Amino acid sequence: MTAYVLLFRGVGGATQLPTGPLRAALSEAGFARVATYINSGNAILTSDRPIEEVSARVAAICEARFGFRKDIHVRTREDWVDLVARNPFPEATAAPTTLHAAVLAGDPAPERVARLQALDQGWDRIAVVGRVAYLHTPSGFGASLLATRFDKGIGVPNTARNWNTVRRLLELLDVAAGLRA
Repeated sequence: MTAYVLLFRGVGGATQLPTGPLRAALSEAGFARVATYINSGNAILTSDRPIEEVSARVAAICEARFGFRKDIHVRTREDWVDLVARNPFPEATAAPTTLHAAVLAGDPAPERVARLQALDQGWDRIAVVGRVAYLHTPSGFGASLLATRFDKGIGVPNTARNWNTVRRLLELLDVAAGLRA
């Protein structure tokens, strides 16, 4: 069985994805060790299905049961371990709400990344490593010019999580994989 993390884009505010019914729907669909983390679109599950099938099945369930039609980014536990290990700003983990990992659906054009890097006001930083963009915004995500322009500027579908969430999702993936209690 493979442990997967599901990152639902755009959950919160006007778009709600109720965690209890979501867990029930995923369990009824045959997924195992289903868990959710906070009401902002994060779920963990295990399955023997390949990632493409998991992604398609979860999307179909969400549309049919909840009318949810936004992007769902699915990654394996191994992908998530790699995301944590490749963080280019390890010193930023001391203030985890200022560090974000944005999972990218594709490879951004280098010129788009360069334009985002040019927005640096002397403190914000961005680095793209594989299909993850790491944003360090020491003055806060909401106050960052880089952060406010990131979504459209990167040019590929994405969803971001702060480092507190990144770490907690790794813990839940470890539990689902049977690596911790």
